[in-house]
Amino acid sequence: MGIIKRLYDWVLSWAQHPAAVPALFILAFVESSFFPIPPDVLMIAMALAKPASSILYSTVCTAGSVFGATFGYIIGYAFWQAVGGYFFDYIPGFTPELFSQICKSYEENSYIIIFSAAFTPIPYKVFTVTAGVSKISVLPFVMASIVGRGTRFYLVGILFKYFGATAKKYIDKYLNLLTILVVIIYFLAFYLIPEMLK
Repeated sequence: MGIIKRLYDWVLSWAQHPAAVPALFILAFVESSFFPIPPDVLMIAMALAKPASSILYSTVCTAGSVFGATFGYIIGYAFWQAVGGYFFDYIPGFTPELFSQICKSYEENSYIIIFSAAFTPIPYKVFTVTAGVSKISVLPFVMASIVGRGTRFYLVGILFKYFGATAKKYIDKYLNLLTILVVIIYFLAFYLIPEMLK
C-alpha cells in the first residue's frame, strides 16, 4: 500500500505541471494495460483547477485509455506466455481465478463485458489483457472500449465543466468520506464481478 500511495501522490503532482495534458494521456494509456493508478485521479485534479478544459481532458483520457487498451490486448495476444507471471505477481486485482473466469465469460458476450469493465471502476487492465489472451474480435473490443471509456470520462468532464466550482466545494469538504466511498465501490465491484461472471 505504501508503494501505491507514493504512486498516487506522484500522479497528482502532475496536475499543475506544464506537461499535465500529455501526462494525462500517458497515464490513461498505461493504466489500461499495466499501471495501478486510474487516470481519473489526475483528470479530476486538472478539471477542478480548470473546469472549462474538462471536455478536453475527457477527450485526452478517452484517447489514451483506448490506445492503452489496444496495447493491453496486444500484450495478451502476443506476449502472455512471457509476461503472464508479472501480471499475477505485481498487478493489483490480477488473479488467476479472475483471469480464468473472464476468459470463460468472453465466450458468451465479449462486447458487454468489455463495455462494463471500461465504464465501471474495476481494474480495466485485467479485461484488456485477458481479451488478447482469449483472442476475441478486435473491432468489437475497440468499439466497446471507446463507448465504455468515453461514457465514463465524458460524464465526469461534463459534470466538472458545468458544476466545477460546486463540485470542488463539496470535494474539499467531504474528501475523506469520498475517498472511503470510492475505495468501497472499487472493491465491491472488483469482488462482485467474479460472482456475476460465474
